[in-house]
Amino acid sequence: MTINQRKEDSSVEEREDKGRLAQFGAVFYITVGISVAFVLAGVLFTKSFGSALTTIVEWIIIDLGWFYLLVTTFFLVFVLFLAFSKYGKLRLGGPDEKPEFGRFAWFAMLFQAGMGIGLLFWGVAQPLLHYRAPPFQLEEPGTPDAAALGMQFSFFHWTLHPWAIYAVVGLAVAYFSFVRGTASLRISSVFRPLIGDRVDGPIGKAIDVISIIATLFGVAVSLGLGTLQINAGLGEVFGLPVGIPLQMIIIAVTAVGYMLSASTPIEKGVNFLSQASIVLAVVLLAFIVVVGPTVLQLNAFTQGIGDYVTGLVPMSMEMSAFAPSQWLGDWTIFFWATWIAWAPYVGAFIARISRGRTVREFLLGVLVAPSLFGMVWFAVFGATAIDLDESTGGKISTAAENDEALSLFTFLGEYPLFLATGILALFLIWIFFVAGADAGTIVLGSMSSGVLEPNRAIKLTWGVIMGALAAILLVAGGLTALQNGAILAATPFAVIMVFMSWSLYRALSEDYDEIQRSTTQGLPVVTGGRPADGSTPREDPSS
Repeated sequence: MTINQRKEDSSVEEREDKGRLAQFGAVFYITVGISVAFVLAGVLFTKSFGSALTTIVEWIIIDLGWFYLLVTTFFLVFVLFLAFSKYGKLRLGGPDEKPEFGRFAWFAMLFQAGMGIGLLFWGVAQPLLHYRAPPFQLEEPGTPDAAALGMQFSFFHWTLHPWAIYAVVGLAVAYFSFVRGTASLRISSVFRPLIGDRVDGPIGKAIDVISIIATLFGVAVSLGLGTLQINAGLGEVFGLPVGIPLQMIIIAVTAVGYMLSASTPIEKGVNFLSQASIVLAVVLLAFIVVVGPTVLQLNAFTQGIGDYVTGLVPMSMEMSAFAPSQWLGDWTIFFWATWIAWAPYVGAFIARISRGRTVREFLLGVLVAPSLFGMVWFAVFGATAIDLDESTGGKISTAAENDEALSLFTFLGEYPLFLATGILALFLIWIFFVAGADAGTIVLGSMSSGVLEPNRAIKLTWGVIMGALAAILLVAGGLTALQNGAILAATPFAVIMVFMSWSLYRALSEDYDEIQRSTTQGLPVVTGGRPADGSTPREDPSS
């Protein structure tokens, strides 16, 4: 290719990007406007904002809890069906297309986007809190049975269900982007089989706006959790004050970090940070395996898997219908809402890095690998924390009850080399923080602008809004406000995901039948816009 040809291709791409930006400008400005309104409401009416948020969320938990349990279980059944169905052979791209990233880099990026910072926040705290206050009061607090139940529900909240939620959005966006020829990570493009060209009108724009707002709140919750834990860690390791002033400084410094990372290509910024974070996480994990009760950890892992598998259906449907429990809203519904709020962000990001993989490889990779890693993490940190709590007279659980963010550092402080492990944990949290927020700016930029690679100004705009919203939620009520924000944003997107599943199934079914028909007749295969030889797909009408 000559220099002139490259320049011509580049100018064509620039014109196409500008055209898409012009077309989706309304989505960008509407979502930015709504986001700024939330931020201003939090600044100007902090108490009223927090109170209104709490009132709405209480109604959702009481009246829509059943919906959350049913819909998340449906997503798990749906993705398992697709993974083992005839559609599993379909590839996200041309039949000879190779994955853009190797398996380790791919796993590292999807893990840091979906779970990384959460495992550090809850890995010690959640099993301990369940041990001291068992779910639904099913066991006596502080007993071996309560410890086993705490591990069982920790596995439940962090393994197959959340990754199935991510997989639904990730597969749908990836399939329509790389097989059906959509030019961006827009959620609305997935609905073309259901509503046709109306995805280019008000309905499609409404879907994109809801998806972007859910994504924004989901990322803000992640940023808020990271800020709380870094603040707690700085207080425990270096004696710095714990409170809003230092939290605002942490958000500001981290915002600079993730916006600098967002200014680099994805294969450099997010990829490098993700691989570094997974290596450091394994180092910290290995340290606890060595210094902790290794046999107990292995036993807890083995028993935890058995308890989780045998209790999967009852836990998935447990509503405590005749004895309403606040526990359900504080834990299961909060986590399900958080994963759904993160789904457009994590799903779209996983889609962005999954080109070239088959549907089966994508789904099993997203479901199994991070779920196993999460189980190992809780077995090591959770079981060790429960054992250590007994020998320290409840010191670790007391810290967790007072401040969940503090529990990890109180736990590490009971072992040798606390200064080193404390600094390692802080650095790891910060890397997860930066990499996750960087991925968030990429996804928000693409979803709001209609281009796969949004320009720097759009990503930085979202970077500023994300940081501001996280700060407002922290000021408005700390962890409680973060939980409420996630539940509020997730509710409408959960409904969108149900129809997304239907649309994805229709597309897979249509394309599979088309392949079978064309193969039988000896004709070139065209699946939803991409020729089977992997050549350029026909343009998405929305582009």
